[in-house]
Amino acid sequence: MTVVPVPAAQITAWDHEADVVIAGFGIAGAAAAVEAARAGADVLVLERTGSWGGAASMAGGFIYLGGGTALQKACGFDDSVDNMAAFLTAAMGPGADEERIADYCAGSVAHFDWLVGCGVPFKAEFFGEPGWEPMADQGLMYSGGENAYPFNTIAAPAPRGHVPQMADKKQGEASAGYMLMKPLVETATAAGARALYDVRAQRLVVGSDGRVVGVIARQYGTEISVRARRGVVLATGSFAYNDAMVARYAPRIAGRPAASIEQHDGRAIRMAQALGADLAHMDATEVAIFIDPQQLVRGILVNERGQRFVTEDTYPGRVGQLTLYHQNNTAYLIIDGDAQDDAMASLSPHLMMRPPTWVAETVADLEAEIGLPAGSLQATVAAYNDGAARGEDPLLHKKAQWLKPIGSPVGAIDLRESTGGFTLGGLATTLDAEVLHVSGEPIPGLFAAGRCTAGLAAWGYASGVSLGDGSFYGRRAGHSAARA
Repeated sequence: MTVVPVPAAQITAWDHEADVVIAGFGIAGAAAAVEAARAGADVLVLERTGSWGGAASMAGGFIYLGGGTALQKACGFDDSVDNMAAFLTAAMGPGADEERIADYCAGSVAHFDWLVGCGVPFKAEFFGEPGWEPMADQGLMYSGGENAYPFNTIAAPAPRGHVPQMADKKQGEASAGYMLMKPLVETATAAGARALYDVRAQRLVVGSDGRVVGVIARQYGTEISVRARRGVVLATGSFAYNDAMVARYAPRIAGRPAASIEQHDGRAIRMAQALGADLAHMDATEVAIFIDPQQLVRGILVNERGQRFVTEDTYPGRVGQLTLYHQNNTAYLIIDGDAQDDAMASLSPHLMMRPPTWVAETVADLEAEIGLPAGSLQATVAAYNDGAARGEDPLLHKKAQWLKPIGSPVGAIDLRESTGGFTLGGLATTLDAEVLHVSGEPIPGLFAAGRCTAGLAAWGYASGVSLGDGSFYGRRAGHSAARA
């Protein structure tokens, strides 16, 4: 289906119009709607599904914030803008936009206050156990490996995973993602924003001067035209479910999308590309590894050569990225019987708890069972056990609390092909959320935020970055479009 822009002169009558037209009613679209409406604009949101929410409403709900938020302080943690920026600059990977990181960190405390002002609830309780997300309704957690090596040598560790308080620890209408989205949608609606559902944006409408003045969409199989008197905001999510785009830009996650929804088909990116929009970080992805962190921290992770390659107590998303991209998507978690029992008895939802694939009385036998090079795993375990007996991990610096010599019986969990992820790249934008043309100039009347843009993350990630920069720059997009 074509994404070629439509000249405004071809539109004989508009089916709908507003000052600001927003495509997508997820986190970025909702934040844009709030700010545009508060700025006095008439706002219309076009959502392709039957309800608001997008991927955000089904997410774990982490919003990556710091610099000294009220929630951090209430939980007893000190943080600063510079400290947060130091971590993100290191953790977001090569090519990360340091100007954007500085901008985001400088506005982080105010953004938290804005979310609270919109009615998003946070419980002032810290969850300190290893895990993908809090076990209950705790509001703060380490979500990026801030307290793990090497990041704990670069910036003072501070938890920045801010989680909206859940009504109950279940998915759906009790989840943290839902508790984030519902107040934002209600705030946007109260400010006067309107929404049309089952409307799928298809093409942009462009005036003779090159300005974006509207959107062509489809509703119930019928083409409709929507005029934007001031600006269009694109907020339709990533391209993780566009097979052709994934094959072209991020082939390593082809066939294994995770933490995204089928509506993330890259349409907005392609619509803007048809106008000459520039792109950034299109090959970057977040990668999850499907294992319970309570097991990860109690074992050692080895590659196909029997060697450790990452500290096991870091952010699991970092483990997933390194496994997929640097270890041929091959990893084995070596864990003894006592450690496995401890993990099973830990505070964990057990959704990703895995039984050993192989079990043996000795490391030599386990090595042979897995098919690792002779002597490789034995040397790795011997070196690890030698350090663990002294409370040290000279190789990868795992925290002392998780260091315990590996005993017998010993097992291995097969983590080959146990990764999945979502795309991080997208449209290049200014800090005011203007979409940039390949010439380097903004495309007049076109704004974007969320996972259809290249946000904070490049070749790194921390849970909460997508909801964080989606809402932060969604606000900028709405404000900029209202003022256009």
